[in-house]
Amino acid sequence: MNTTTLNAPKATLAQPFWRGLKLGDHLFALVMLIAAGVAFGRYRSFMDGYEQAILLGCTLGAIALGWFWKPVRLYLPLSGLVALAGIGLYGDDLTRGQSAFWLKYVLASQSLVMWMCVLFVLATGLYWLGLARRSSTAESIASGMTWAAAGAAMSWFFVRWYESYLIGPDVGHVPVSNLYEVFVLFCQITALMYLYYEQRFATRRMGGFVLLIISAAVGFILWYSFERGAHEIQPLIPALQSWWMKIHVPANFVGYGAFALAAMLGVAQLLASRGILASRLPSYDTLGEVMYKAIAVGFLFFTIATILGAMWAADAWGGYWSWDPKETWALIVWLNYAAWLHVRLVKGWRGNVLAWWAVIGLFVTSFAFLGVNMFLSGLHSYGSL
Repeated sequence: MNTTTLNAPKATLAQPFWRGLKLGDHLFALVMLIAAGVAFGRYRSFMDGYEQAILLGCTLGAIALGWFWKPVRLYLPLSGLVALAGIGLYGDDLTRGQSAFWLKYVLASQSLVMWMCVLFVLATGLYWLGLARRSSTAESIASGMTWAAAGAAMSWFFVRWYESYLIGPDVGHVPVSNLYEVFVLFCQITALMYLYYEQRFATRRMGGFVLLIISAAVGFILWYSFERGAHEIQPLIPALQSWWMKIHVPANFVGYGAFALAAMLGVAQLLASRGILASRLPSYDTLGEVMYKAIAVGFLFFTIATILGAMWAADAWGGYWSWDPKETWALIVWLNYAAWLHVRLVKGWRGNVLAWWAVIGLFVTSFAFLGVNMFLSGLHSYGSL
């Protein structure tokens, strides 16, 4: 008998995750809790019970995200400090946005979103330059610009929220209520998801493709701002005066951002399969793996958003489902990606067929988001261009 085997120590049980937390983890959590406490103390009178619960949930979510993905520990505090600088310069006077230099050119919400647009476009060009010339320097600068653009979007979120309350307490609302605001949210979420996968797979060679879809959204934001004046803060229409909007819309756009990211990686994979940029891009299998992970995350959040949307519908219209065109197309999107995941996980499909499916899926999702409002009428016909 092998005495070594008999004397071997028993396998230790896995320790609870909090046992592995370090000083930096606790300090980050403390900073987030203090920030939430300050926000609660200052703006408590503007929040109902649901919004206070959302604040708590967002705080805990930010802490968990910072523990899981270390760069968030710098991203969130810096974005918050920039937003606080803008809010502090405003004080209680919205007109300072037109006279104070730092507000007018840097820290007002419209200034921040313009900086976001410029940084995303420059990052797109640098990612492609890095891909074409195999320049790690260009790719590194592009990655930094993408982080800065996402930070500007986060700061914009809080500053615009504050500006809406300066207009009037009855006007104030979280900025996820119209196409202009949600397109900024889309840019931020898609960029952050890409930056995570960039770090996770240790390659910046996907950036040029993913930033193309973000730059397309930037183009829409600029057109919508200058042509339609969409950056002007407007009171919420009655249909959107609900706390459900605050959780339904962000969950939806995590899904949209993930599906857009996956589609652009599908394009990269299709090009690589034909020998185009194959030697410069990550491996064919890596592109497929990132595409799969993005769709899995997007499907999870889109499912949550669809459930939240049904609950909002029950609260607003008395029924969970009415086969409204928006609801019907949301179901089509859900079924599309459910089938995509099924054939990959259960049937073992791989390769170009899934890449084409992801690309086509983006067109389906785009119609569900924009096309329904443009061409079909129903209960959700308040989001037109």
